[in-house]
Amino acid sequence: MPLQVTFVAAARSASPLAERFGDDRPLDQAGWDEVQSVARDLLPLAAAELRYCSPTPRSRATGDALGYAPLVQLALRDCDMGRWRGLTLGEAMAREPAAVDAWLADPRATPHGGESLLAFIGRVGGWLDTRPVEDGGRIVAVAEPSVIRAALVYALKAPPSTYWNIEVRPLSTIAVTGRAGRWNLRLDGAPARLSRA
Repeated sequence: MPLQVTFVAAARSASPLAERFGDDRPLDQAGWDEVQSVARDLLPLAAAELRYCSPTPRSRATGDALGYAPLVQLALRDCDMGRWRGLTLGEAMAREPAAVDAWLADPRATPHGGESLLAFIGRVGGWLDTRPVEDGGRIVAVAEPSVIRAALVYALKAPPSTYWNIEVRPLSTIAVTGRAGRWNLRLDGAPARLSRA
């Protein structure tokens, strides 16, 4: 059996419109409530041989609240947004509309002075490709939605622009199976409580 890496999206720390680049706020009350409502459904993932998380406070708190006791992985950090860190997309657009347009259009662009989308996808994919391979091994990783989007683009060998067409909701799960350079997307039925908007 191939290696299975299941990603769990961190619970929310703000409404989607209030999300900030490089957001390091802890879980808000709504996030805590959401974790509690799905904890029973996601608890079986704690049986994974390896449990990881992004370094953000909400990823760590989500993993801990779910009983995973995850190890922080720096490679699973969010994209470095340079001088846009702490801004919402709307705020960045208001300040530098041409720069935001360039960033959205070109996966190699770094108008913010940080990391390009292409480099971000490559970094997350590099982490995925270097996971210990054991037949039938299972890994769970609690990560920011952006990190999961990058992992899926990499695993599917999709064009970088696909990143903008993937929606990852808080506490959703998605798995990839395989090994370095050969990943497959695995879709399982989600519990009804996880499929809410």
